Amino acid sequence: MILQDPSLQEAKRQRLFLVLCGIFLTNALIAEIIGGKIFSVEALLGIPPAQLLIGGQRLDFNMTAGVVNWPVVFITSDIINEYFGKKGVKRISYLTAGFIVYTFITVLVATKLPPAQFWLDLNGKDNAGNVFNINDAFTRIFNQGLGIMVGSIVAFLLGQLLDISVFSWLRKKTGGKYIWLRATGSTMFSQLIDSFLVIGIAFYVFGNWDLKQVFSVGSINYLYKGMIAICLTPLLYIAHYFIDGYLGREYAEALTHKASEE
Repeated sequence: MILQDPSLQEAKRQRLFLVLCGIFLTNALIAEIIGGKIFSVEALLGIPPAQLLIGGQRLDFNMTAGVVNWPVVFITSDIINEYFGKKGVKRISYLTAGFIVYTFITVLVATKLPPAQFWLDLNGKDNAGNVFNINDAFTRIFNQGLGIMVGSIVAFLLGQLLDISVFSWLRKKTGGKYIWLRATGSTMFSQLIDSFLVIGIAFYVFGNWDLKQVFSVGSINYLYKGMIAICLTPLLYIAHYFIDGYLGREYAEALTHKASEE
């Protein structure tokens, strides 16, 4: 057995944490920025509208574009928790929440800047030749409003804290076994809160939706996120395989053991 230099192991550990935090932070910010677009899952797959009967309403799978990146955030969060424990995930979660607030403030300032006339003239028509106000389009796309910002931040932090706690609790109960159970279980539980909270704050507290509509749309969001979480579970095992190979199996096991004891 070849023992690695402790300083080399520590350098690898720090690089791993830096890379995982970068993936987590980048995908969370992108998800927030592109979240204003709503797309049709059925149209993407080329299938008829689902027309699911939920809460007395027939709903299709119309999702925010942010769901493209959020599964990466969930997986990365679980991997950080696995190797660096609660403290590691909480540290990057609070940092990301701060950057999300900063991003919203920066975007808000950008939408208030007066547009240059040549920019309006050069970009005043779409590909079909239809005239439109590009500055108004820019503002409408990026200025999501106070309600969505507050709902997003609260849901993100609460969802992350719940995910961290449930993940750690399941890891202790299973003795470090069944990665799929603690990863998928924690995600399913945390997203149950997140899916309804962000919509409730944004569109019920600050908007004009009723509770029935919040429940209906939240249910569609949760159903979609749950299916994605289950489908992406194999990626956790693939990530573990490569990370263990990078760190060295014994050192990787020592890290996960230390993380589980926090």
